[in-house]
Amino acid sequence: MKAVVMITGASKGLGRALTLAFAQQGVRLAICARGEELLQKVEREAQELGAEVIAVNADISDVKDVDRFVSIAEEAFGRVDVLINNASIFGPGPTLLADYPHHDFAEVLQVNAMNPFLVTKRVLPGMLTRNKGRILNVTSEAGKTGFAEWGAYGISKFAVEGLTQTWADELQDTGVSVCMVDPGEMDTEMHWIAVPDCDYELSDPNDVAKVFVSIALNESMEVNGKRFEAQSLLDEKEESQ
Repeated sequence: MKAVVMITGASKGLGRALTLAFAQQGVRLAICARGEELLQKVEREAQELGAEVIAVNADISDVKDVDRFVSIAEEAFGRVDVLINNASIFGPGPTLLADYPHHDFAEVLQVNAMNPFLVTKRVLPGMLTRNKGRILNVTSEAGKTGFAEWGAYGISKFAVEGLTQTWADELQDTGVSVCMVDPGEMDTEMHWIAVPDCDYELSDPNDVAKVFVSIALNESMEVNGKRFEAQSLLDEKEESQ
């Protein structure tokens, strides 16, 4: 039976790469984003790869949109096997905390930290009923080390790491696992916002997405509570070839 994979923030960057990487594996996909036009483009690209896709224009910082998105996916596919909490925003660009607009700070925390809580909470009952499910939260190096001018983004990723650890501890021995994946620095719009004068090589999100696929779909892999660094896993793979 084909796995059902749900991806938030799927319209661009890592989210788009994840959608296409999973589409190549023949899974069924439920994807969402706030940008409807870009989301529809990604939906078409995934369908061209042969995947069955449901794309929902949704703002998952809104509880009603979360419920609508998950309900549509569950009605169409019957379940959610894998959830990837990818949706996030950087905020106003490199900004010292002393100068950080409070409304931007609140928005970044809402999108980056509340979203994975809300979506996980909504899909969890179905996973627990089946005693099976896997949840991957996208974290960052900025989620374990504070960097000047990364503002609310880094702080929100600290929250994601704590959220992941707490869910993982609470869900031990249930058949549902929760882990986090640090994709590393990628060639995405978000990274160019964060580091506008970047002069070093960045990872291709399409390569990074393959790591997520491996973690998500390898049922024999113990993942609960673990923190994976995608770039390290890619380097290990290259060395072994």
